[in-house]
Amino acid sequence: MDDGVDASVYVGNAGKDAALDRGWLLGHFKDPGDPRHCADVEIKWGLHPQGEARSRWVRGEERTALLLLVSGRFRVELPGRSVLLEEQGDYVVWGRGVDHSWIAEETSVVLTVRWPSVPGY
Repeated sequence: MDDGVDASVYVGNAGKDAALDRGWLLGHFKDPGDPRHCADVEIKWGLHPQGEARSRWVRGEERTALLLLVSGRFRVELPGRSVLLEEQGDYVVWGRGVDHSWIAEETSVVLTVRWPSVPGY
């Protein structure tokens, strides 16, 4: 699609684009010429059916993360704490070194922002 906008602009749909890269919309893993390439931050549009759970805990996290509930009911497990996101806009932030896991208690859409964007994950 040529809309007359230069290559430094990308227009898309999070739901459609998420299906192309495991939900990730922006980060170091996008091609360097793509405006969505970024070493500073990663953004994910997560679509999770009811009952979907992370297969194992993330250990030794090197990034800070924000997870925001768009719709559904989503539980984030942290060491010694379980956080339930149940109202649109509920969010949780955790820092580097915080292990975590999650489960979608209902079909959910969540927006995740992580920084920095670290290769190797």
